[in-house]
Amino acid sequence: MTYTQKKDLLLEQIRNGIKMTGRDQIMLVILLSVPSMLAQLTHIVMQYIDASMVGSLGKEASASIGLVSTTIWLFGSLSSAANVGFYVQVAHRIGAGDFSGARNVLRQSFLSCLLFALTLTSIGVIISPYLPTWLGGNEDINSDASLYFMCYSLCLPFAQLNSLCSGMLRSSGNMHIPSILNIGMCFLDVIFNWFLIFPSHHVLGMTIPGAGLGVMGAVIGTGMAFAITSLLMCYFATIASKDLNLLQDKGSFKPQLVTLQKAAKISMPIAVQHIIFCGAQITSTLIVAPLGTVAIAANTFGIIVESLCYMPGYGIAEAATTLVGQSLGAKRRRLARSFGNITVGMGVAVMTVLGVVMYITAPSLMTLMTPDLAVQQLTTQVLRIEAFAEPMFAASIVAYGVFVGAGDTMIPCTMNLGSIWMVRISLALFLSVSMGLQGVWIAMAIELCFRGIIFLIRLRGDSWMKKIG
Repeated sequence: MTYTQKKDLLLEQIRNGIKMTGRDQIMLVILLSVPSMLAQLTHIVMQYIDASMVGSLGKEASASIGLVSTTIWLFGSLSSAANVGFYVQVAHRIGAGDFSGARNVLRQSFLSCLLFALTLTSIGVIISPYLPTWLGGNEDINSDASLYFMCYSLCLPFAQLNSLCSGMLRSSGNMHIPSILNIGMCFLDVIFNWFLIFPSHHVLGMTIPGAGLGVMGAVIGTGMAFAITSLLMCYFATIASKDLNLLQDKGSFKPQLVTLQKAAKISMPIAVQHIIFCGAQITSTLIVAPLGTVAIAANTFGIIVESLCYMPGYGIAEAATTLVGQSLGAKRRRLARSFGNITVGMGVAVMTVLGVVMYITAPSLMTLMTPDLAVQQLTTQVLRIEAFAEPMFAASIVAYGVFVGAGDTMIPCTMNLGSIWMVRISLALFLSVSMGLQGVWIAMAIELCFRGIIFLIRLRGDSWMKKIG
């Protein structure tokens, strides 16, 4: 039996009310999680290569991207949040066996989400000349940071389309196509960057053409990769998908009020969370910026390297959202809880192992990413601090995916925000004075452990399952 046949057979057991053994549940979690985890890990490896390409240009180039990275995260997270409200509805309808209704939600999502992306693009282009100065950047990096953010903003509609269609495919239980396409996007990003970042140069007697655009080449390469992948993702979601193929029936692409209301109820808390959460990240940037260019660069590299640990957790969280959403759509609350427990346990196990790997290999990874010895040493120190927080960070990531699948976003978002502002930011302000960047990362590690504990407490209760079902 092929991977797709096995996965589809197990998903049909959810929709048809067939009893699933513990072995069946674990197998389904693995079948849905592994493609997403591999895609996330490949994405991180490509990020390492991407960062190394920019890092070879000097610490100023790395710092210019790091300065605006939190704002980029905010814009990307807001566009993703707009998608969640629609693809969670699709998961619920598929779980209930209402495939026609799922396709109607898919149609209505396109206009709403793309208009939202264009709005974000306009805002990004307008603020790009001023953003680096607002964030406390130095004159030697502000120009590149401004251009980088403007070009990123122009790529947002493609990033929105890619995220939307990827989410729709995952909600239908198709994890491998989004994973394959996103892996391909990473390779395209590296290839484009190779030709756009560096000038023409000679390798083994051959002339390799290059545009020599530096930091600008990095964001243009990423944008081109997003554009190609998003169009392919749209094809697989709207035409090639067995469940979501829009050619099967007719319907309107005009958003309906009831669909928008349900989407807003799910997405708005997430969007507000991202705004306030990114405010905290920007505050962290303001805390780090006065510590100097070495600290900014080390903080940027540290975030990239740490993602080796936590991005697989997000891959498992995507599977949790799909499985819990379909289980509750099928009115199977006990099964939803079981999937929640299995996915959280798997996430903690995987991220614990990766935390150990990060602790051991941090020095070697940093020698590959930057030639600057001061940046290498400082980044290694903060990564080894963060490694101890990875198990509880995993619990918060995957539990949040469980809650999103249930349509329960308001309270978990409030928990996230209270944790980061009351614990992380207050501690970082205090510890950075005497301990520098190490103090900022100690504060982060303490906060992540606290957040994981409170999410596990909520997972044990029943209130998160009462939104639907």
